[in-house]
Amino acid sequence: MSEAFTPEAVEALLPEVAALIISALNLDMAPGEIEADAPLFGDGLGLDSIDVLEIALVISKQYGFQLKSDNEDNIRIFSSLRALTAHIASQRTK
Repeated sequence: MSEAFTPEAVEALLPEVAALIISALNLDMAPGEIEADAPLFGDGLGLDSIDVLEIALVISKQYGFQLKSDNEDNIRIFSSLRALTAHIASQRTK
């Protein structure tokens, strides 16, 4: 686990994770356009389950840990950019 899991570390990592999502999904937007606390699914960014698989793949390559499809916390983890970034900050090995 990362030792740098602080609110400041999460804030600093938000633009990087937003850019990673945009790149992975070929979205036509800037990282700053993804609201940190807006839902990633539905009315927010509008992601679906295939998008989550794509994001999970790039996260595992970028940060050195796997997001497992059977994790019961996935709904919380993928609830917003901030939640996903906090999870990355707490689990990353790279």
